[in-house]
Amino acid sequence: MVQGCENARTALRRAPQVSYRHADPEAVLAEPGTLAVFGFGAGALGSDDPRWLGVDLEGIDAPVPVEIWQVDGAVVHGREGDVQWSAGDGWLFAAITLDERTHGGPRDTAHEAYGQLCRLLASRRERHVQRIWNYLGDINQGEGDTERYKRFCDGRATGMGAFFADGFPAATAIGHHASAPRLQVYLLASDEAGSRVENPRQVSAWRYPRQYGRTPPSFARAMMLPAGDALAISGTAAVVGHASAHEDDLLAQLGETLTNLETLLQSAGMAAGFDTQSPLKAYVRQPTDAPLVRDFLQQRLPGVPVLLLHGDICRQELMVEIDGWRYA
Repeated sequence: MVQGCENARTALRRAPQVSYRHADPEAVLAEPGTLAVFGFGAGALGSDDPRWLGVDLEGIDAPVPVEIWQVDGAVVHGREGDVQWSAGDGWLFAAITLDERTHGGPRDTAHEAYGQLCRLLASRRERHVQRIWNYLGDINQGEGDTERYKRFCDGRATGMGAFFADGFPAATAIGHHASAPRLQVYLLASDEAGSRVENPRQVSAWRYPRQYGRTPPSFARAMMLPAGDALAISGTAAVVGHASAHEDDLLAQLGETLTNLETLLQSAGMAAGFDTQSPLKAYVRQPTDAPLVRDFLQQRLPGVPVLLLHGDICRQELMVEIDGWRYA
């Protein structure tokens, strides 16, 4: 009987509600059920609360809203080593920010970051990771296997070890332009497993051929959260099969990206299209391209909240990437 009650409670648990809002972070942190609050860029107001994370990516539109995650229920929070965390209603937010100057470059820093995160997760009942974000500086610097993104992938794989042996979560990896060489990794986990979603138009990232590095990227294209009420969408760009498409053509890349997003919705069994409750992020390599990106998305996704951020995509030829959420 106890097990049946627990299953019923889990089935009714809502996905965290993600929104963008122009608000004072301390006021949002004081609201019931606030799991995490994110500010963007050097001008973001800060807080010592472990639920607050200042992200090194700069917003393109000013003023930049904060991103808010809220759950049904009380939230507790703390720190363990370099990891900041909060938990409530079966959900866990965890984040780590490390300086590469202390940890020895992108590979060793990623190894340390993922090692600490996985040790925390192993001690928690909310150990089922749904979604991860990775932000590192100069992501495209270097050639061949020495490119910083590829070295990050090497370190991520060794740091996570066998923790994701049953399958990878959804994820994003974007390059920031902050002056400090920091790696920021944060995640959303649950006490119940989600369902991984792949895109039939694309080769699964962990199966990429050797040309993309010694260690293929470790992520699913999307994750359906445990109750089936929200899809967490990985960083999505103009990739068909495993190859980048439409080099030097921003509008064509945007169109291909939206086709990939719609295909993900179809693969997840969701209705087509995004709405006003579907917050997205668009990472734009060149800030001068932002007006064109904004106009394109406003025309193709009217009313959808889109946060434009200045960020480098993990492949040099890609000009834009989109991730976000789609609620059922």
